[in-house]
Amino acid sequence: MAHDLSTEHQPVSDFLSRGPHVEDSAAAFRLSDEQVNFFHENGYVSGVRILSDEQIEQLRRELSLLFDPEHDGREHWHEYHSNESADPNRVLFHALGAWRVSRGFHDILWHPAFGVPASQLLDGSVRFWHDQLFCKPAEHGGVVAWHQDYSYWTRTKPMAHLTCWIGLDDATSSNGCLQYIPGSHQWDLLPITGLAGDMDAIQEALLPDQWERFQNPVAIELKAGEASFHHPLMVHGSYENSTKSPRRATVINVVRDGVASATDDPLLQGVPSIPTGQPLDGQFFPLLHEA
Repeated sequence: MAHDLSTEHQPVSDFLSRGPHVEDSAAAFRLSDEQVNFFHENGYVSGVRILSDEQIEQLRRELSLLFDPEHDGREHWHEYHSNESADPNRVLFHALGAWRVSRGFHDILWHPAFGVPASQLLDGSVRFWHDQLFCKPAEHGGVVAWHQDYSYWTRTKPMAHLTCWIGLDDATSSNGCLQYIPGSHQWDLLPITGLAGDMDAIQEALLPDQWERFQNPVAIELKAGEASFHHPLMVHGSYENSTKSPRRATVINVVRDGVASATDDPLLQGVPSIPTGQPLDGQFFPLLHEA
């Protein structure tokens, strides 16, 4: 059995050294007051540089190995979907648990370029929740339907969560970049209407004036290595990729330290249960950055 990297709560490779060498990293990676205020007003902030070109290339190399369903370490995934879509002509690769399998995807969790702004936006120390890979192949990449992340996370409370979406390719309107409905983080929690199917399925859960907002979503175009952070109630999705290049991304989901389990069931597949009311901690939920 391959080594489970979730037992390592510090970097295990030279991945972080392949980024910018900054002596005072906390100050160098801090968001401006304007960026923080924009996040609280709109529910997101984008264009935050996380990865160097060398780090991007390392993650792309590691990712190419993970596409093979028979790769070493496959037993450590919480979820692994070669295609989460029901349509074989619209492929969405989606997996949870890359940090347990691959060194670069493990070490990025401790990257100050991620941890420092995450701590600012959470207003506290940053604890790991889970990671994801979302990859759309060239020419037949599928959609990620409109949703709120916290709709899938109500098994943890209080709602003090944050998502960081990091592009491993340039993300554009043409290849299926993130799309946001600004201000929707102020809406109530919506029901789950599906992740990889009908982009319009969410309409059944919306008021008419809310649905009107979907006629003018904001496309979050990013350069490879840049990130977007968003609120757990931010409604977001992404359209298909019909270009000749892939659109690959890694996602880091975190909570403010102190968020607790709201169920006696396992929080993730293959993870021991945490009793209701007990804060997330232990092997699978390490502290990533102290405020």
